Amino acid sequence: MSKSVTVIESVKLDDTNSALILLDQTALPNYKNFLHLTTVEEVWDAIYELKVRGAPAIGIAAAYGLYLGVKKIQTENMEEFKQAFIQTKEKLASSRPTAVNLFWALDRMHARFDKSKGETVEKVKELLREEADLIKKEDQEVCEAIGKHALSVLEPGWGLLTHCNAGTIATAKYGTALAPIYLGQEQDYNFKVFADETRPLLQGARLTAWELNEAGVDVTLICDNMASIVMKQEKIQAVLVGCDRVAKNGDAANKIGTSGVAILAKHYGIPFYVCAPMSTIDMNSETGDDIEIELRSQEEIKEKWYAEPMAPKEVKAYNPAFDVTDHSLITGIVTEKGIIYPSYEENLEKLFKD
Repeated sequence: MSKSVTVIESVKLDDTNSALILLDQTALPNYKNFLHLTTVEEVWDAIYELKVRGAPAIGIAAAYGLYLGVKKIQTENMEEFKQAFIQTKEKLASSRPTAVNLFWALDRMHARFDKSKGETVEKVKELLREEADLIKKEDQEVCEAIGKHALSVLEPGWGLLTHCNAGTIATAKYGTALAPIYLGQEQDYNFKVFADETRPLLQGARLTAWELNEAGVDVTLICDNMASIVMKQEKIQAVLVGCDRVAKNGDAANKIGTSGVAILAKHYGIPFYVCAPMSTIDMNSETGDDIEIELRSQEEIKEKWYAEPMAPKEVKAYNPAFDVTDHSLITGIVTEKGIIYPSYEENLEKLFKD
C-alpha cells in the first residue's frame, strides 16, 4: 500500500521571477524561515554561509542566482551583457570550492548563453531563466530515479545509517541518500533510520533528523562516534550517504566524517552506498587527491552552537569541511542511470558513454 509523503520545496524562483526563495537551513530546526534573495551578493552569501546546502540545491540556487544577477543588467549591447554575465558567474563560483554541482550548473547556464547567439539581450535573459527551471526539474527526476535504484537493494524493516544531510532540503525533491527512505515510506517499508549528528555543523541533527521526523519516518539521532556501537549491535543493515564530488576512480568527497563511517561499515560487513547524481561525477579528477577540500572557520568548532566558547581561545582548530572516502570502501555508487559497482574507473566511464 502506498501513501503520500510531504516533502519540502527548499529552493524556487518566486512567481514574479524577481526573487530566489530559499529555506534558511541555518535556522533549522527551531525556525522554518524562507529567505527572499534578489541580488547576486545575497545568493553568494546564502551558499557560502550554508543557508542553502547540498550539492544539487547549491547548483539550482546558483543557476537562479546567475539569472537574477543578469536580469537587472540594463544594456542592449551583447558584448557588455556577456562580460557582465561572466563576472556574475565567476562571483558565484567563488562561494564553495568542493561542490562540483555549483560549477556544473554555472557552466550549463554558460553553455545555454553561448547557444543563444543572435538573440536579443531580453530573449537571452528569458532563455537563462528557462535553463535554471530545467536544471531544477531534471534534479527532481534524478532524485526520484536514484531513490528507486537504491530502494531495489534495501529490504523492508532495515536499519539505515546516514551522515550529513542529503535529503529533500538539499535538492529539488526527495534528496539523494534520503530518496529511497522517502520512497520506502510511501510504500510502508518501515525503515528505522539512524542519523549521525555530523559535527561540527550538525547537519544530521538539525536537518536530516528534522526533515525525516516531519515526514513521519522512524528516525533516531546519534553522535558521530556512536556509529560503531549501533553497527556492532546489528541495528544497521546498510549505510546511505550523499556526496559533493566523485572522482574518476570512484573516490567520493562528502561531509567530514563520512570516510570514518565507511571504514566502520567495511569492518562490520555492512554495505555502504554513495548516492550521486551524474552531475557530481567529475571525470577530470583522476582520484580523490585531486578534489579540493574546503577549510572553514575555527570558530565553527570552538564557538558555534555554544553560549560560551568550548575550547581555550588560544588553541588552534583544524576544520576541513569534507573528507574523501576511498573507492575500495564503497559498495556501490547509485546514480540516476543505475547502481555502479567496481571497477569504478571502468564502469563510470561506460556510464557516460551509454
